[in-house]
Amino acid sequence: MSPESAFDTRHRARDQKRYAVLTTAAELFLSKGYHLTRLDDVADRLRITKPALYNYFRSKHDILLGCHMLGHDLIDASLAEIEETGGDGLARLRALIRAYAGVMTEPFGMCLVRLDEHELNPKALAQVRKRRQSVNERFEAYLNQGIADGSLQPCDVRLTAFWLAGALNWISRWYKPGHGMTSAQIGDYFAENLTRGLVSLKAG
Repeated sequence: MSPESAFDTRHRARDQKRYAVLTTAAELFLSKGYHLTRLDDVADRLRITKPALYNYFRSKHDILLGCHMLGHDLIDASLAEIEETGGDGLARLRALIRAYAGVMTEPFGMCLVRLDEHELNPKALAQVRKRRQSVNERFEAYLNQGIADGSLQPCDVRLTAFWLAGALNWISRWYKPGHGMTSAQIGDYFAENLTRGLVSLKAG
């Protein structure tokens, strides 16, 4: 279902319409920039009035926060799946890299990097930073696990986590759907190459 079709009938669920607003706004924020995107632009794209838009979000700021939160929801869903799958530290780290790379090819994932979080008010900014910190902590946890179980070489865990996240975040800057490698192929490439120097001799 396209975002525009969510408003074709009054009987669509409220959550569907909110998601349609966020999807449309994310696309506009990423293509035009947050400051240059007006709520009128979002409403026009959805073929609704600006007052109707206020039934779902109070302000452009609230929409921006919603985009950030949905990006983190994508990451959290991947983290839960990785925990269920299990494996040693190396396996989990590679799974996280694949998942994170995939999120960075999605509009809401791109919003996490390309939209300035400092546009958020202090309360919202604290929420976003808390969720980002939990992702950093997961990188560190898998690195520590790998060092402990012998699948990874000893390293500066904090700096390595920053390095991995930084490399993955940059995907959101250059990835374009339909051009070159698929999202899954990018994830596999990064998982293999970012961990190559971290794998212990024991793990091979």
